[in-house]
Amino acid sequence: MRLSDYLDRGVSLGRDAPCLTAGTRTRTYGEVCDQTVSIAAALQHNGIQTGDRVAVLSANDPLALTCVFAIARAGAVWCPVNPRNEADENRQLFDLFGCRFLFFQSAFAGLVARIRDRLPRLEWLVCLDDDTGDDIDGAVPFDRWLTEHPGELDSQRHPDGGLCMLAGTGGTTGKPKGVRLTEDNLMTSTALALMSYPFGRRPRYLAMAPLTHSAGVLTFPILSLGGEVVIMPAPDLTEFLTLVQEHGITHAFLPPTAIYGLLDTPALDRTDLSSLQCLWYGAAPMSPTRLEEALTRIGPVLGQLFGQTEAPNMIATMAPADHFRPDGSIATERLRSAGRPTPLTTVAIMDEAGRLLGHGEPGEIVVRGPLVMDGYHENPTATAEVSQFGWHHTGDIGYLDDDGFLFVVDRAKDMIITGGFNVYSAEVEQALFTHPAVKESAVVGLPDAKWGERVTAAVQLRPDQTVTPEELIAFVKERIGSVKTPKQIEIWPDLPRSKVGKILKNEIRDTLQQGENNE
Repeated sequence: MRLSDYLDRGVSLGRDAPCLTAGTRTRTYGEVCDQTVSIAAALQHNGIQTGDRVAVLSANDPLALTCVFAIARAGAVWCPVNPRNEADENRQLFDLFGCRFLFFQSAFAGLVARIRDRLPRLEWLVCLDDDTGDDIDGAVPFDRWLTEHPGELDSQRHPDGGLCMLAGTGGTTGKPKGVRLTEDNLMTSTALALMSYPFGRRPRYLAMAPLTHSAGVLTFPILSLGGEVVIMPAPDLTEFLTLVQEHGITHAFLPPTAIYGLLDTPALDRTDLSSLQCLWYGAAPMSPTRLEEALTRIGPVLGQLFGQTEAPNMIATMAPADHFRPDGSIATERLRSAGRPTPLTTVAIMDEAGRLLGHGEPGEIVVRGPLVMDGYHENPTATAEVSQFGWHHTGDIGYLDDDGFLFVVDRAKDMIITGGFNVYSAEVEQALFTHPAVKESAVVGLPDAKWGERVTAAVQLRPDQTVTPEELIAFVKERIGSVKTPKQIEIWPDLPRSKVGKILKNEIRDTLQQGENNE
């Protein structure tokens, strides 16, 4: 299935049904579909050939999402670009993908202007929302571009191998890699979403998280059911709650940090959330304590998804019902789990020699099946490395329990070996998180003459809270023992983050080590 087929499936269920809503304006399925045909024909008339790369640089916006389906309809390949990336990282991605065409919002005209001269293969630039594009060499506003490129759509164009999306990896170091996702990859992800979570007739999905990431892929099952996508152009948790109540939202996706913010939002307990069927969470580990709070205060609607760019969203899933025991009580022993492997995906645990491990034995989580990417774009070395022993290697350490639930204990690169023992930083961070004064933490290993590596933590406190490092050390030791307890804790006002909000452990490690060297 092409990406445009999900939209067309929704059209078949009713052209006049609401499709994309932002603010006070709602576009019907018929309107969105007709616009994708016009944009796709204009792309072809403008010179876009089968398999050409077309990038979209935008915040959450109905026209930008419409362009995604138009790109597929034209037989081109969608390249989502994260507007939070540094300019040079986006330049590297444009260059790696060989993008010939760019749709962009005027808010990012400055970024485009900074990299334009270093992208000789980028031939056409179209500004989606006003005439700002005229200030950039060769750029034109969307309405003028569409008028200047009329034509009949050739609907038979189809990229070789079904390639439909090139996505940049979200790494925090080194050059970005391009993940090649095919129509089969995204069809598998969509099918698994429909299999794994509750859906009713014409669901209503609220998109607050960036549509360039998981939130965008999750629109496909919604549209295939003829549902409505309500788009928030900027994140605002109070507005999120208002829109859930006003639109009767049934589905939404939020990363754990946003759910924590939701739990701390005063309006939560006076908002009617009874329409929610599934509030997805994922993209980072979630505190079991706060997850239990969310299940109690938001409702029995939390659904976890576990995946990565290379195997989008659905390696393992935990439906809302899986968070509870048969008697209706919260299954606290399961709240650290990423759920069960999905029906179309084979998940195993592997040691460094390629040996598959049994239940309860920790090792690297490896995956097989149609969810897994086609490889890294123009990077056979990285593709071979991540595909050793015939499995896709996720880079996550975990284990499967006797009931088939997957537990992710750490990133492989974040495991600390201290005194001959393996310490998973995520477990230490979770122990720190249970202290009422702690907002977030990052645990790293520093070189140590005695221990090999010394467990060390940087901690950010909640507003108006105080606690000493010594008190935190005693608190953690009581919960997980002395071996795993940090030998050193520093309290910082803020923790450094990437443009997508991930804590930058490399920067923290370097800062802590530099501080030692300067002593």
